[in-house]
Amino acid sequence: MHFLEQIAHFNREKVPERQPHAKGSGAFGVFVTTEDVSAYTKASLFQKGTTTEMLARFSTVAGEQGSPDTWRDVRGFSLKFYTDEGNYDLVGNNTPVFFIRDPIKFPHFIRSQKRLPDSGLRDNHMQWDFWTSNPETAHQVTYLMGQRGLPRSWRFMNGYGSHTYMWINSTGEKFWVKYHFHTAQGPAFLDNAEAIAIAGADADYHRRDLFEAIARGDYPRWQLSVQIMPYGEAATYRINPFDLTKTWSHADYPLIKVGTMTLSRNPENFFAQIEQAAFSPGNTVPGVGLSPDKMLLGRAFAYNDAQRNRIGTNFHQLPVNRPKVPVHSYMFDGQMAYSHSGNAPVYAPNSGGRSWADETTPAEDGWESDGAMVRNAYNLRRDDDDFSQPGDLIRNVFDDAQRAALVNQVAGSLLSGVREPVLSRAIAYWKSIDANVGSRIEEQVQRFRD
Repeated sequence: MHFLEQIAHFNREKVPERQPHAKGSGAFGVFVTTEDVSAYTKASLFQKGTTTEMLARFSTVAGEQGSPDTWRDVRGFSLKFYTDEGNYDLVGNNTPVFFIRDPIKFPHFIRSQKRLPDSGLRDNHMQWDFWTSNPETAHQVTYLMGQRGLPRSWRFMNGYGSHTYMWINSTGEKFWVKYHFHTAQGPAFLDNAEAIAIAGADADYHRRDLFEAIARGDYPRWQLSVQIMPYGEAATYRINPFDLTKTWSHADYPLIKVGTMTLSRNPENFFAQIEQAAFSPGNTVPGVGLSPDKMLLGRAFAYNDAQRNRIGTNFHQLPVNRPKVPVHSYMFDGQMAYSHSGNAPVYAPNSGGRSWADETTPAEDGWESDGAMVRNAYNLRRDDDDFSQPGDLIRNVFDDAQRAALVNQVAGSLLSGVREPVLSRAIAYWKSIDANVGSRIEEQVQRFRD
């Protein structure tokens, strides 16, 4: 019987890996609000002097479990704050934008970054076919092909909420907000040769780096700053402020410091505390809301539903996912239910003294009545094309060495199995971003082909 019990459990030890962001790790720490931002939000964790326990998980997007940490990829930057008002999850990346703005494209995008159906191999042609068929990818692809595609380690990369969120203050005044976490260690990156060498020598390089740094007391830290847009300006700003492929100008909305995040405690059990950690941008607290960002709204459903599939119906009852304060979710029973509310009413409203959310009036922290603003925001604006911002990134942020590295990286990628008509489309894609860089990529590709 002991053998049968052991082998039966062994056969069921693994859970499905995440579809994107499968390879990663994380650590626990605290967030301390050091500045007064109460004019913008009533959220308790963002009140000056508040210290909040938290969990951070870093990851690659496309790689499966066991893939090298140093593959060129966007990095996930997911945070869970265990506040005194419930859990607040901030699900972001190490870039301020993403590849697409419409969630219906998300499964297609992820499939294009995974593996071919016949050989099971990753494929540059498939990736470039998707990217060049969807020009809104240009901004993120420019980041990916540049330095940020290869951070030296998780400790040396920035993190961004990427989406536009809502903040609400104690008087009910609403603002749009973007989160920026800047590494206090200073940004640092790998070049292609270093990344390839590390991938062959230590596929878990980033995971090891974070764990060992915390173990020796070298606690990584990030400074949180936000951009704040007054609520009404969303209707008239020169770009759609809810477009995940765009950034807001820092000249228009300068950074405002909020506080610091410090990671100081490693997980005691990787599976229980990291692999089973579940994040969702739908997990908000009073003073924080969502926005009409279509990708954000799609993710607010998709993330928790993914965990129901991976871990089970009651994944939210696991210690790593459970709030530090009592909550009345009115979700009960189901597989592996071990937290319960006794004989308290399981329905709302009720007369049994159990609180519930009022579902009959407009949401306190909502924007649902502003249909005109949302429609106007999604109208094409003067600067709201797909190529201007990545072009500005190349011309105004990258230096000569970074531009040269970008040309080499893109040309090398295109020469690794990308076929017509995608190859010609890729050249046109880069010329639309920046005519000079696009021509240099074309010349390099043609020279090697000749």
